[in-house]
Amino acid sequence: MMQNRCLLLLFILVVLFVSFACSDKIEPGTTTESPPVVKDVPVATVQMTDQPIIYEAVGTVRAGIRSNLASKLLGTVEVIHVREGDLVKQGDTLVLIDQRQVNAGHRRAEASLSETRKGLTAAIANRAAAQATERLGLATYERYLNLKKDDSVSMQEFDEVEARYRQAKAALGWSDAMVEAAAARVKQAEAVVATALVNKKDASITAPHDGIITGKMIDKGDLVKPGTPLLTLETTHGFCVDVVLPEIYIDYVQPRQKVSVKVPALKTGPLDGNICTIVPSADPRSRSFIVKINLPIDEKVRSGLFARAEIPMGHSKMLLIAKKGVVRRGQLTGLYLVDSENIAHFRLIRTGKTFGDSVEVLSGLKQGDRYVIEPPLILEDGARVEARP
Repeated sequence: MMQNRCLLLLFILVVLFVSFACSDKIEPGTTTESPPVVKDVPVATVQMTDQPIIYEAVGTVRAGIRSNLASKLLGTVEVIHVREGDLVKQGDTLVLIDQRQVNAGHRRAEASLSETRKGLTAAIANRAAAQATERLGLATYERYLNLKKDDSVSMQEFDEVEARYRQAKAALGWSDAMVEAAAARVKQAEAVVATALVNKKDASITAPHDGIITGKMIDKGDLVKPGTPLLTLETTHGFCVDVVLPEIYIDYVQPRQKVSVKVPALKTGPLDGNICTIVPSADPRSRSFIVKINLPIDEKVRSGLFARAEIPMGHSKMLLIAKKGVVRRGQLTGLYLVDSENIAHFRLIRTGKTFGDSVEVLSGLKQGDRYVIEPPLILEDGARVEARP
C-alpha cells in the first residue's frame, strides 16, 4: 500500500512539471541578426579600360649564324681538337681526317704533272725540228720551182723535192697538234694536282667563323664519308627568335617593327626586339608564318631557349580588375562585390588575359560594380565592410 502511494505521488509531480514547462508560448517570426563588420577594406570600382590587344607568339631562340660542319672525304677521324662548349676563332683547326690516302693522291698527281710537262717539252722540241725541216723543204722547193721554169731539172727531181716539202709541212702540222695535246695534258694534270691540294685541305676541318661548339657528332677513330656531320658551330652574338604566327595575324607585323620578347629562362624583364624577316610563304599544314625577331646583345641568351613575342594588334574596350581581388576556391573563380549597403557578396566570374597586375573579366561583372581589392581572411559572404579611406 505504501509503495502505491509513492508511485502516485511521483506521477503527480511529473504531470505538474510538464504542465509548467509547456505553459510559455514562442511567438512565430524571424530574429534579426546584425552582420559582422570588417573594417579598413580596400574597395575599387570596375571601369571599362581601353587596353591594347596583344597576341603572344611562341618560338625558339636561334643563333645568328649556325654552321653544320661535315666531312668532304672518305677517311678515319684522326684528331678532334674541340668539344662542346669550346670557344673557337675563325681558321682554328677543329678536326683532322687521316691524310695518308690524300697525301698519296697528291704525290701521284704531282708525278703525273711532272711527266706531262716533260712530254710538253719533248713535243715543243719536235715541233722546232719540224719547223726547221719545213723551212728547208720550202727553200729547196722554191729553188727547184725556178729551175723548173728554165727546164733545168727533170720532172722526177722536182716531184721528189715537192713531195719532201709537203711531208715536212705535214710533219710540222702534226708536231703543232702534239704540242697542243701535251699542253692540254699539262693543264689536266695541274687540275688533278689542284684537286689533290683541295682534298688535302679538306682533310683539316677549320672554323669558318668565330663561335662556340654546340654539337659534336663524331669520335676519334670513326669512319666518315662525304656528308657525314662532324660538328655544329654557332656564333655567340646576334641571336634571334623564330616565332610561329598564324596566317590571320600576318597583316599586323612588318619588317623593323619593335616587339617585346620574353625569355622565361633568363628570369629577367622583357627584351626589346625588332622584326628582321617575315618568311613570305606559309606552312600549308599549320597555316602559319615564320617571323624572325632580332634580340639585343645579352650574355645570358643561348640558342634553343623558349621565348614569347608580344605582337600588338590594336586596342579594345575591356573590364579590368586587380589580380589581388580574385578569390579562387578549388576550380571556382570569384570576388567579393560590395552593394549599396556595403554588404559583401561572393560572385563567380570568368577571367581572361592578364595585363601586369590586372586581369580581364569576361563575365560576372559590369562597369560601375564595386569590389574588394584585397579580401582579408575574415571576410565572408554577407559581411558588412567599411571601405578604407
